[in-house]
Amino acid sequence: MRAVGIKVLKNRLSEYVRLAAGGETVLVMDRDRIVAEMGPPGAGRASSLPDAALAEAVRQGWVTAPVRRDLPLPPRRPVAPLSAILEELDGDRGSR
Repeated sequence: MRAVGIKVLKNRLSEYVRLAAGGETVLVMDRDRIVAEMGPPGAGRASSLPDAALAEAVRQGWVTAPVRRDLPLPPRRPVAPLSAILEELDGDRGSR
């Protein structure tokens, strides 16, 4: 475990990040008081930011993880017949 002041941490940040990534805990000090702690990601932490953000959203309850993955997707039905869509598109283009 290492302790480092904010000024030194700022000047040598990449070095301390490498130490934390390697498994060492780095305590960040401000006027002889511990204000933060850097260390390797905890067990189960996703290695990429999108995966970590999604996992956090599930933990916060913003989204729900799927329960079953083997269920088929519901059948897709067209919103309108193609002829009606093309007719409306031609009408929109004609008014320009």
